[in-house]
Amino acid sequence: MTRSRKTRDALSFWGFVGPFLIGLAVFAYLPIGWSVYLSFFDARNTVTPSVFVGLDNYAHMLTDGPFLSSLGTFSVFALFIVPLTFAASLALAVGVHQLEFARAFFRSVFFLPFACSYVVASLIWKTSLFSGVRYGLVNTVLGRFGVDPIAWTGTVHPPLYWIVLVTARLWLQLGFYMILFLAALQRIPQHLYEAAWLDGAKPGWPVFRHITLPQLRATSVAVLLLNLINAYQAFDEFYNIMGDSRGYPPFARPPLVYLYYTSLGSGGQDLGRGSAGAVILALIIAVVTLLQGRLFRFGGSEA
Repeated sequence: MTRSRKTRDALSFWGFVGPFLIGLAVFAYLPIGWSVYLSFFDARNTVTPSVFVGLDNYAHMLTDGPFLSSLGTFSVFALFIVPLTFAASLALAVGVHQLEFARAFFRSVFFLPFACSYVVASLIWKTSLFSGVRYGLVNTVLGRFGVDPIAWTGTVHPPLYWIVLVTARLWLQLGFYMILFLAALQRIPQHLYEAAWLDGAKPGWPVFRHITLPQLRATSVAVLLLNLINAYQAFDEFYNIMGDSRGYPPFARPPLVYLYYTSLGSGGQDLGRGSAGAVILALIIAVVTLLQGRLFRFGGSEA
């Protein structure tokens, strides 16, 4: 390959990749770096602080009751949404994969909610499906069985608002993870099943457990990691379902919502502490992701 050919290839590469890298640096890496910088300063109502406070913002956030409570809220949300999404998306993928007709139709139908706006879906869940009045769809159905209308988003004992939050997120993201599992199912060599049938194995749970699941190990770990990270970043459904004109209830406030109120709330913009909380949250996500990937040997070959 001549030198001019190498030069043209390099220019072509940077011509395609350069704009993306510039956008990534300006809109992702630069804000992240500036947020880390702000976390070491007293940045009240300013993004150009001058008073260095060291780790004081981190110490405050790590001892702040509402922030720790928000992390607890995330833990409850993740406890519900991660296993439910994993099991339901895998079941849907297996069901669609085994269809002999209209497979593309059902794949599209289940994936379609993923294209819906989280804000729009949250408002539909709040005002139409789980409305606290008797005319909400769920209350209408329950009313047929003699059940009085339930204030879903306002009932704390028992915490029925979790049903609204979890079902909204489940409906929105189920199709995406189903597609990931479908792609993995299509890559499983058919001769593995044929060999099992020749050995006398019957289609069902034994074949699924000993052949299908091991072949889906890497995809399963990826789904768990993505799902956990998305649960940490939950914001739209919490903010739009639980919030109203009176404010936002503290009993169902995830970390991002609390950081929003800390950084931009009506009590003053404390960008330093908000940035420190964001860095802590990012570190927690990174540590949990690395530990989970290490535990399940993420990146290894499927076997």
